Amino acid sequence: MSETFTKGMARNIYFGGSVFFFLIFLALTYHTEQTFPERSNVAQLTDAVVRGKTVWEQNNCVGCHTLLGEGAYFAPELGNVFKRRGGEEGFKPFMHAWMKMQPLGVPGRRAMPQFNLSEQEVDDIAEFLKWSSNINTNGWPPNQEG
Repeated sequence: MSETFTKGMARNIYFGGSVFFFLIFLALTYHTEQTFPERSNVAQLTDAVVRGKTVWEQNNCVGCHTLLGEGAYFAPELGNVFKRRGGEEGFKPFMHAWMKMQPLGVPGRRAMPQFNLSEQEVDDIAEFLKWSSNINTNGWPPNQEG
């Protein structure tokens, strides 16, 4: 090998590296597309979940909360709130009680508004959060409280 670095060598490294990393990108994209259906929890998607997502969007919950790491970081992460707050037995009663007692009026803390949601809307958003908690997120959020 010569002691000088020629333009041809630089060109070969550039194009060879570009092709190599493009092939890795394609392989990772293919892998993601193959595993996405089993990770996304789409089989458990119901009408209540869709209605809950609509309530989530209409009330701009993502303006304060994060869901699976996306959204504002002002209020708690809600990707695992179903598991944190009672699971199957206790989550819906928790959600109904929590939504009814808003705003809390704790000094020094910005209050969650009272959205005046119907019982059905609270049930639907609870179903949406339950569905979200069953998505395989590779361990996100990193701690129990989000």
